[in-house]
Amino acid sequence: MSVLSTWRLALRIARRDAVRAKGRSALVVAMIALPILGVSGADLLFRTGELSPAEALTRELGAADAEFRVEADGAIEQTFEGDVTTWLEDSDYTTPDPAADLALVTGLLPPGSTILPDTSVSQRFDVGDGVVRAGLREIDTADPLTEGMFTRLDGRFPEAADEVVVTEHFLAESGLAVGDELTVGDSGVSARVVGTYELPSGLDEDEVIALPGAVIPRLGGDTAEHSWSSYLVGVPDGVVDWPLVKEANTQGVVVRSRAVTLDPPPASEGYGSNFSGGSADSEFIVGVGVVVSLVILEICLLAGPAFAVGVRRSRRQLGLIGANGGDRRHLRAITLASGVVLGAVAAVVGVLGGVAVTVLARPWLEETTGSRFGAWDFRVTELGAIAALAVLVGTLAALVPAITASRGDVLESLTGRRGVRHGSRVLPVVGTVALLAGAAAALAGAVTMDSSTMVAGGAIVAELGVVALTPALVGAFGRLGRRLPLSGRLALRDAARNRGRSAPAVAAILAAVAGLVAASTVLVSDEAQQRAEYSTAVPEGTVTLYTWAGETGTETDLTRARQAVERELPVAERADVATVDIGYACSTDDCGYMAVAVPEASRCPLDGWESAQDMTVEERRRLAEDPRCVENIDGGMSNLTSVAVAGPELLRLLGADSPEALAALADGGAVVFQDGFRDAAGEVTLQLWDTSPDWDDATGAPVSEPDRSWTFPAVTATVENVPAASPEAVADLLITPETAERAGLSPVDMATYWSTDRMPDAAERRALDGAMEQVSDSLYWDVERGFQSSTSLPLLILTLAALVLTIGAAGIATGLAQADSAADLATLAAVGAAPRVRRTLSGLQCGVIAFMGVVLGAVSGLVPGIALVLADHRTSVGWWDDALESGWVSGGRPELYLDLPWVTFGELLIGVPLVACVLAALLTRSRITLARRAG
Repeated sequence: MSVLSTWRLALRIARRDAVRAKGRSALVVAMIALPILGVSGADLLFRTGELSPAEALTRELGAADAEFRVEADGAIEQTFEGDVTTWLEDSDYTTPDPAADLALVTGLLPPGSTILPDTSVSQRFDVGDGVVRAGLREIDTADPLTEGMFTRLDGRFPEAADEVVVTEHFLAESGLAVGDELTVGDSGVSARVVGTYELPSGLDEDEVIALPGAVIPRLGGDTAEHSWSSYLVGVPDGVVDWPLVKEANTQGVVVRSRAVTLDPPPASEGYGSNFSGGSADSEFIVGVGVVVSLVILEICLLAGPAFAVGVRRSRRQLGLIGANGGDRRHLRAITLASGVVLGAVAAVVGVLGGVAVTVLARPWLEETTGSRFGAWDFRVTELGAIAALAVLVGTLAALVPAITASRGDVLESLTGRRGVRHGSRVLPVVGTVALLAGAAAALAGAVTMDSSTMVAGGAIVAELGVVALTPALVGAFGRLGRRLPLSGRLALRDAARNRGRSAPAVAAILAAVAGLVAASTVLVSDEAQQRAEYSTAVPEGTVTLYTWAGETGTETDLTRARQAVERELPVAERADVATVDIGYACSTDDCGYMAVAVPEASRCPLDGWESAQDMTVEERRRLAEDPRCVENIDGGMSNLTSVAVAGPELLRLLGADSPEALAALADGGAVVFQDGFRDAAGEVTLQLWDTSPDWDDATGAPVSEPDRSWTFPAVTATVENVPAASPEAVADLLITPETAERAGLSPVDMATYWSTDRMPDAAERRALDGAMEQVSDSLYWDVERGFQSSTSLPLLILTLAALVLTIGAAGIATGLAQADSAADLATLAAVGAAPRVRRTLSGLQCGVIAFMGVVLGAVSGLVPGIALVLADHRTSVGWWDDALESGWVSGGRPELYLDLPWVTFGELLIGVPLVACVLAALLTRSRITLARRAG
């Protein structure tokens, strides 16, 4: 029989078997089709979301031929696209002058050209219950040149000077509706909202459009100076060529030309960014290859047992083929054909499903990404390659069962006997070698070579080694069954005796969990570093209100602002803070200066770049880890103020009200927040210069003697819930108003701190923003939110993905086990086993497989996770060493932050097997119907 005839017959048999075993076929198709669905959907999504140059230009320029923008007072050079400019000699900044800029652009264009000004400025808008910041744009949206730039959603575009149109995002943010009025800042200029629109590439932009000259000229002040303008241009022949662009550059004008961007001139005529070369990042290619390989491996591990069960169900059929002259290649072809048929079905389902899901999810995806996609872009070649991958995966999944089927004994197949099967002795040895070699390579890449590629490669080899060891490990787990009750003993022994279906499922769970543990280890270690390095001055939930001391109207504004904070926010205790007046109202460059003196014993011996250059590398290394240089106490305006004048209520609010600190304030002493400010006698010195002192260029410290100085006995206070390594504090020095008065110091009001009953919500913060805008532009407020973890959502997504995959793999193995052991279950029912035994057995079968996979995956995932953390730390240490070699000293040696995802371990080791066990038990029927009576 020819090869073609063999495969034609094999495909017919495979199609018939697939139709007969609909449940098993649907299971295999689903396992292969799901990742194909994701890949084909991602391909279509990427191609459609990637705008063509023409589409991108339409969104930016509309129907205009070019955009002109006056950037400099002098000649410039630009790239072909106009996205990068270089100012030539004698060029300078230019102050916006709409009339002069329009005249300049007009003079550059040929007769008959059309020019449309487009002016924008950032503004505050009073929306009734607060203030919203947004861009104010003046452009004639009725002009044909704007076609494609804006998409009207509701109402209409403005037609009068007192009308505006706003983006849908601004409308949602402000709480307004079409027909409402809004006020621009505190100018009193108001306008009515007559419609909404969207920017195709900026769905989350807050923007307001008015007619040209309708709002911005009426705002007054320096608004016009802070605006920026561009000019959309249409020329008679529709082409703004490169010579015209270069001529505009000589006048300081940047041009974004449609013709030049779409058809750039030769690179010799400019320095455009249209590079023709460039190769893809090799590490990225390696990463993609690794991911694709792991996905194929995962599918094969999940689908392989289903093909193995199919082969077992078809043993008699295969035996008859062998008895009638069929040889091993015929038996292999029949089994492989099952993979081809189901892979082809999965290819069609996956590709069509991916396209359908992308079409249905497009609106949501556009809203999520904040940008509309371009025209649909179906790449038939790429989708065909994805479909071919599905067929390949199906064939690979059936490869091992096909080899097993071809080696089966014909007599055993016809009589139904399984014979005696022994586990492979070679596979565990290969797995052990691969595990040790891969782990060694990963750790070597992390500790000695700084190679993420080697870490990833070693981790994959180690994981494949564990996969190879899985059958032996499953057998070892089976020996634990003797200590369990009946259902548990049956579940473990069934998994151990039928490793052909249980080991691949355990390996699939292992691979997924290993990836989760590795990623979780990197994430939680990175979070541990961020948490340790997080710097703050006040406890979490503290509200801070401050202004720059000495500004006109400060005291009145602070009073009004304090009232607004207490009215709008859920504040509790309050502490007002003043500082020492050193001539803050001075309007010259020769104003006073104040600093807390740093004792000689607390000074870092490094005085700057020059002194570091004079030292050896070892001296720089030693000083870099010296606490004096790490803390780097400079004693000069390091925070809001160098000296805070406040009562003990500030210490209570900060949680720093130790008996020693309170006693020091009461006795006329001082409190410092860094111990380095105290000298050997436990005192601190405040220095004041009436005029600006002379400065040391190398260190930045004053070198002239202070005009006045005061010495106070001091104690060091530690702020509650503020990291000990935090270099920040509310001030360097704290004294009471009474102590300041006795010293002849003049306090000036500057800040207030409040504790809160709870964290203010968005509405309260917006209301306070609006109230502050009515008080003064020189007031600032903030709420300390504490360290914000950014790993919770990624960890949750990874855990849920692992949970779904684990339950799926364990469920598949459990379903195959039930189908494979139907006779055993019937025997249990016949001998009087309670109905709940079947349900309990099913749940434990699923739970046992899940638990074995989770345990092995958690252990094997630690190798790449720890290796990646070590590699990242070694890279940081390398940068630090390079900085020391070059003479830079920037803090101590980077610390190693290695944390393990204990919460994830708990969810995986307890939660996942338990959920799998419960779900399998609930979805299993307790009773079965006996086909015939025993005997």
